[in-house]
Amino acid sequence: MLKVAENYIEKLKKFLSESKRVLMVTKKPSGKEYKMAAKITGLGMLLIGLIGLITRIIGYLVTGQ
Repeated sequence: MLKVAENYIEKLKKFLSESKRVLMVTKKPSGKEYKMAAKITGLGMLLIGLIGLITRIIGYLVTGQ
């Protein structure tokens, strides 16, 4: 049982050290980068919504419900 706990502790330590390393490399996006990411995300959401709407309309026309 002690071996299992030690294994989980080692995995947690490894995860935390890797997370710290990733956070040290990242940087805050500039305003231009943020706006571009927001536009791309919004466009993706609209596209997925449009696909869902078209699917729903086709399903309605096929089944009549």
